[in-house]
Amino acid sequence: MRVVFDANVIAAGVCWHGEGYLCLVKLARRQATAFGTVETLEETRETVTRLIRSKQPGHNAAGRLNWYLEHCHLVEPAPLGKQRSRDADDDHYLAAALAAQAGCVVTYDQDLLAWQKPFGIVILRPSLFLKRLLA
Repeated sequence: MRVVFDANVIAAGVCWHGEGYLCLVKLARRQATAFGTVETLEETRETVTRLIRSKQPGHNAAGRLNWYLEHCHLVEPAPLGKQRSRDADDDHYLAAALAAQAGCVVTYDQDLLAWQKPFGIVILRPSLFLKRLLA
C-alpha cells in the first residue's frame, strides 16, 4: 500500500513503541511504501528532532528517524489550488498523497482526520491503517 505518514505518526514511531512504531515495522517488512515531499519530510525531521531532544528516549531514536527518511520515496507535490485545510501545513500531506497516488494519509491530526476522503484519498488513524493491512 502506498501511504503518506504525518509527522506526528513518525514522531510516535521513532520515540515510542505503540501504533506509530508498528507503522514503521510495516514499512520495514515492505507491507507499505511511504512517500513524502520536501516539505513533509522537512516538517517530519524538525518535529521529530525536537521531540528526541526533549524526551531523550532510551533507544536509538535518531537512527529510526534517519531510517525512515532514507526509505521514504520523494515526490513532487501535486497542485491543490486553493488552501484546503485550516492549517496550511496539512495541505502538504494531501499534495504528497495525490502525487504518490497513495491510498491513504496516516495521522493523529484532527484537522486532517476531519477531511475524511479528500480527492478520494482516505485519511486514517494509525490503528485503522494497521487493521487495513491485516485485511
